[in-house]
Amino acid sequence: MNGKHSLLFVCMGNICRSPAAEGVFRKVVADAGRAHEFEIDSAGTIGYHQGNPADSRMRAAASRRGYRLDSRARRLADDDYGRFQLIVAMDDDNYRDILAGHPGEGAEVVRMVDFCTTVDATEVPDPYYGGPAGFEHVLDILEDACGGLMRRYARTE
Repeated sequence: MNGKHSLLFVCMGNICRSPAAEGVFRKVVADAGRAHEFEIDSAGTIGYHQGNPADSRMRAAASRRGYRLDSRARRLADDDYGRFQLIVAMDDDNYRDILAGHPGEGAEVVRMVDFCTTVDATEVPDPYYGGPAGFEHVLDILEDACGGLMRRYARTE
């Protein structure tokens, strides 16, 4: 784990929510001048979209807010449980799937919405089959949650 804080964001297909969470959190840590302290990645619980870029609608919505989504979809791998300190699930199904993969091994598994401070959400909804407002809503949740998540790593100097 190379001394860095290591986080893996996970949704189902790794083309909407988790790459957006990765992009938002990358910007949060970069804006704080702390990018060098973090290893950040994303994955999906299924491999259907493996190798594909993030959904074009999510990339467009994120770009309008100043986020870059450069990752390629990949499936959650067995070694991710030991590689990452924190695995962050987008919804309850993802959370259960992650825990079923290797319960109790290495990484702490949490829900993204656990870090929300202003947005009232029980999970990050999948915007794939909806319209543009769904992608914006996901980004609203992720911006709030990523701010809360960054506070977890606040310096105490």
